[in-house]
Amino acid sequence: MITLSLRALNRALMDRQFLLARTDRTVLEVIGRLVALQAQEPNWAYVGLWSRIHGFTQPQLTALLADRQVVRSGLLRSTQHLAAADDFRLLRPLLQPVLDRTAASPHFTRNSSGLGAASLVTEALGLLAGGTLSRKELARRLAERHPGRDGRILAGQVELSTPLVHGAATGAWGSWGNRSAVSVTPAEVWLGRPMATAASAREAAKGLIRRYLAGFGPAGVKDVQAWCGLTRLGEVVAEMGGELRRYRDPDGRELFDLADAELPDPGIPAPVRLLPAFDNVLLGHADRTRVISDEDRAHVMPGQARVRPSFLVDGRVHGTWSLDAGTLRIAPFRPLSATDRAALEEEAERLLPFVGGTAVHCGEAAVSRSS
Repeated sequence: MITLSLRALNRALMDRQFLLARTDRTVLEVIGRLVALQAQEPNWAYVGLWSRIHGFTQPQLTALLADRQVVRSGLLRSTQHLAAADDFRLLRPLLQPVLDRTAASPHFTRNSSGLGAASLVTEALGLLAGGTLSRKELARRLAERHPGRDGRILAGQVELSTPLVHGAATGAWGSWGNRSAVSVTPAEVWLGRPMATAASAREAAKGLIRRYLAGFGPAGVKDVQAWCGLTRLGEVVAEMGGELRRYRDPDGRELFDLADAELPDPGIPAPVRLLPAFDNVLLGHADRTRVISDEDRAHVMPGQARVRPSFLVDGRVHGTWSLDAGTLRIAPFRPLSATDRAALEEEAERLLPFVGGTAVHCGEAAVSRSS
């Protein structure tokens, strides 16, 4: 069994994520390759596509949302994602057990004790009446029916328990932190089609694993599980047998890949890239050392619900960036060579008009990173 170096794994990931070279594929094709884009804050998904697609502009994604070809809803790891409508119809039923686990956590059940998840969903769908309500209004109506309970938590539990799609405006460019304006509609109403039903959950899981490996492989079972939230996928991978190729990572862990997937030359250079907060590259594996060191990970991901915008040099995270009052501020973790610094500043200048910035400031490497 071939052992793959961290560099080989890095170049495979960069290649499959369109970070070795920008692609001319359509926005819908790229979203399909990535399976879904994290969209807790909608603008970040646009930045992620800008870093991957030649000539990408905000209206290209906004139009797909308006045409209902791309939807925003709870999906992987019970968090908000953008996905192609057809993929959402397939994936949400498969991932529903993950969202159900989240809905059964004490944060929700303390507030809904005695109501029952199924009856709460039925009640909420009745309030929606096959139409659309703002998340705020749904919460208000649920609280009105259940005095003494937090309507926002009840509405959140409903969103986890049944597929509700957010209105197109929620995912539009410029909606930073505009969560109070989220509107929700039953997915089947929004899409005009029922949610898909697979021949079996096992076959659906195999399809998900294939999609994951196409965008993130080679990878181990724990990586797939960390990415999607499902468990016991080792049994599914074992059944896939000869259709998968097997490798080992530098620590001897078994990795899997599609049998026909090609690995790029590990020696190929990787360009500087600016990644948005919560980018797929940083959330696609349990073991993320192929793209970020454990030391740097603690600074890019300082808490469970935070993943800061970062930048790549030679395919690996070398620092973070932020947009502050129009200034794109770059904070390296360590000194950069003159060549890398120039490439980073050039890429930041290209991003500047896209994010509405006015200046780039590249700081010196931090002397102390204890903060």
